[in-house]
Amino acid sequence: MSNKPQAVSVTIMGKEYRISCDDNEQEDLVYSAHQLNIQMCKMRDSGKITGSDRIAVMAALNLAHELQVLKNKNSILSDTLDECLAKLSHKIENVLDNF
Repeated sequence: MSNKPQAVSVTIMGKEYRISCDDNEQEDLVYSAHQLNIQMCKMRDSGKITGSDRIAVMAALNLAHELQVLKNKNSILSDTLDECLAKLSHKIENVLDNF
């Protein structure tokens, strides 16, 4: 499979965008655009936010917030995993020392 950039068409709030990306990233790009479209259309349809620029900014802020929450959770899980692995390693060393 080639990593040569290809143009991919995605539609967000009724507008088509052609975006260049590697072959191996196309599926993720299309999925991401679909998720963005869903979020932006929900905001538009709620009537609380008007104007595509404002909708795009609010969607970007929401997605950035979700990403930050997931990064924080990942960091906590990583720290917890590191602690568990250190304890396990210590237990293994104790068992081997007493063997």
